[in-house]
Amino acid sequence: MREQNDEKTVLKQERDQMLRLVSKGFYNELINYGVRKDEILRVASHLLDNLMAQEKKPGEGVQYYNHIFTLDTVKDEWKERKRLTVQHVTLRPLQPAVISKVVQWLKNPAIRESFVPAFPEQETDLQKYFTHPTRDYFGIYYNEQPVGIVGGENIDPVAGKLEMKKLVGESGLQGKGIGKRATFGFLYYAFLILDLNKVYIHSRDINIHNLNLNSRFGFELEGIALAAGLLSCRLTRAVGIAAAAAHRNHEP
Repeated sequence: MREQNDEKTVLKQERDQMLRLVSKGFYNELINYGVRKDEILRVASHLLDNLMAQEKKPGEGVQYYNHIFTLDTVKDEWKERKRLTVQHVTLRPLQPAVISKVVQWLKNPAIRESFVPAFPEQETDLQKYFTHPTRDYFGIYYNEQPVGIVGGENIDPVAGKLEMKKLVGESGLQGKGIGKRATFGFLYYAFLILDLNKVYIHSRDINIHNLNLNSRFGFELEGIALAAGLLSCRLTRAVGIAAAAAHRNHEP
């Protein structure tokens, strides 16, 4: 009986910690969106109103990106030129010149602190980091100019999985769909070229915008690493590229 009570106590503590993490992330998002501190209580009141109304399930009516991007959207020149293009965004194996730009992009605290663990800060250390055999990174090119990176870490070919990381470092490019196209191009690479089964993403904080973006690719919340304060989501091959392939096959 005592063991059962102890187990319930531990579970309650873990859930409380999870709720604190979610609440902290939501609070940060509100502030980022320009909500004043004196308006937070009004937001809480609206949340209660929505809870009572139960008007709409979360995610209902959300259009998945496999209805926007299909396998035919990807110009696959991997065998000939080691490049993948999704409309105006191209992925190429990461080059030393782009790594020099990554050093500059990481000087932005918002970018640097969003990765767990953090990327090395020195260029020589970054060169070693990106060329490690368990990593596979690409430069993201927009109109032929390098604007970011996307790639996989902890690649496990036996288990068929990797962890995806991405950053668009050049400023003034928000709203152009660069991150979405780079993500789709990399998922194409992971599932169709590397023939993996799962792609994971991890986030230090609860970012509502990123959650919505990732969910539209089919990523599902898997859990929260309470000790590290990490949010973990996964995308399986069956949900991801297979859905895009099915959509292509049914196009008129």
